Amino acid sequence: MAKFLAELLGCTLPEKGASPLFEVREPVKQSELTGVLCPAACSSFNQLWSQGSWCLSSNPVVDTPGERCRQMPQTPPFPGMFASSGYNKNLYQTKEEDYGGLYYHDNNLVSGSLEALIQHLVPTVAYYPDRTYIFTFLLSSRLFIHPYELMSKVCHLCVDHQRLSDPQADKVRIRKIAPKILQLLTEWTETFPYDFRDERMMRSLKELTHRLSTGDELYRKTVQQMTQALIRKLATLSQYEEALAKINSTVTDRLTVLKTKPQSIQRDILTICNDPFTLAQQLTHIELERLSYIGPEEFVQAFVQKDPLDNEKSCFSDHKKASNLEAYVEWFNRLSYLVATEICMPVKKKHRARVIEFFIDVARECFNIGNFNSLMAIISGMNMSPVSRLKKTWGKVKTAKFDILEHQMDPSSNFYNYRTALRGATQRSITAHSSREKIVIPFFSLLIKDIYFLNEGCANRLPNGHVNFEKFWELAKQVREFMTWKKVECPFERDRKILQYLLTAPVFSEDALYLASYESEGPENNMEKDRWKSLRCV
Repeated sequence: MAKFLAELLGCTLPEKGASPLFEVREPVKQSELTGVLCPAACSSFNQLWSQGSWCLSSNPVVDTPGERCRQMPQTPPFPGMFASSGYNKNLYQTKEEDYGGLYYHDNNLVSGSLEALIQHLVPTVAYYPDRTYIFTFLLSSRLFIHPYELMSKVCHLCVDHQRLSDPQADKVRIRKIAPKILQLLTEWTETFPYDFRDERMMRSLKELTHRLSTGDELYRKTVQQMTQALIRKLATLSQYEEALAKINSTVTDRLTVLKTKPQSIQRDILTICNDPFTLAQQLTHIELERLSYIGPEEFVQAFVQKDPLDNEKSCFSDHKKASNLEAYVEWFNRLSYLVATEICMPVKKKHRARVIEFFIDVARECFNIGNFNSLMAIISGMNMSPVSRLKKTWGKVKTAKFDILEHQMDPSSNFYNYRTALRGATQRSITAHSSREKIVIPFFSLLIKDIYFLNEGCANRLPNGHVNFEKFWELAKQVREFMTWKKVECPFERDRKILQYLLTAPVFSEDALYLASYESEGPENNMEKDRWKSLRCV
């Protein structure tokens, strides 16, 4: 995981030539961008473009640790779930006060001891926690306590404090508390189902639900429905992981064949699909499917470290973690290398130029759809040095459209242009009249970086040992919006042949790309000549 993070946080987008960053270009006129987008796809975008109200100002990361938490570049907030503070302001009194280990400031929960926060999660006859609190605490608590330990404490509070273990307990009282506990468990299993891959979690869940459902048919049916839904989700995850492993195995086998008999399987993308819109739709299928399997807890697990106030080992050292986040980042890298491979593989210059123009059109369609991750992967692939050095090939390409797309994903000013476009797509999604308009697929590596710097820029605990809950409201805002995006179902028809090619077509390594590039257009300087010579000797 540490290596994965280092690679992810160090990843930048290759510029034509050498530097790993895009060139900073002159601003592109709005009219030029509008001319690029297809009319059918961009009408709602054009309306949003003309509205100044949705433009997202992007604050750069500042160096002062105390300021980072507030001035950190954020993905747009999700106002339907969180207020500006991230909490329901009407739940508490207005004065600043410490309520049994929980501290509120201006009506907002800002910190508390871990034990007090756990108690605040557990329902009583007269109380049920706010849903935003449930999500935020279940998301962030794993930085301090393993989910199975949290479940154990929740069970203890429910059974002992609510006297569920007492055979003489008032049945009326149990009927009041049982639905609330079952609701909490249902929210946990639906939002964080991967927690329950741990047998200890399932054991605690079974014990608690058994106590609640004994003697009551209605509760027994509710428990059965919840358990069946959880089992289905976990079974689907296992099938997805097996499918990914099979795809990776197929890719490895085909790459071996490509190295030994390159002509035997040397099909190219244009023989599979020559329509940019169709290919963009199939890329969106892959993106949305892979997004849908990423659990919210994976964002926290990626950055979890040993808590300095705890003597125990890391919360996840003995837990089977989902790796869907890493698999999704690997998909981005694969798509970038696939694009570069498709460009470098053709022998004829005219064919290479046609492939470049095709991918520019695909990238444009991805932008129109709201698929920013595939858009960035395509741009990244075309900016890899083995591709960008093909000057004779690029000389035959009409690059105006590519320049506009590059400008939209320009990393300068902390990806200001991209963040503005993302905000536009988000607004379109909120007011969508069709499933297609709901699609928002963020540039995922940047989303991870935003969350990482939010995590690093603010302490998990305050000097008094309290959990810094103000930080976790902000973390939950970002992750909650992602949860909304990943639930969108792809409205486009699947094309199995195209999908199979995108997922399993062999791609060149970086060295193989350079070799193919030099064979297409010979080395231009001594450094390139030396590299070409060494690659041919391998």
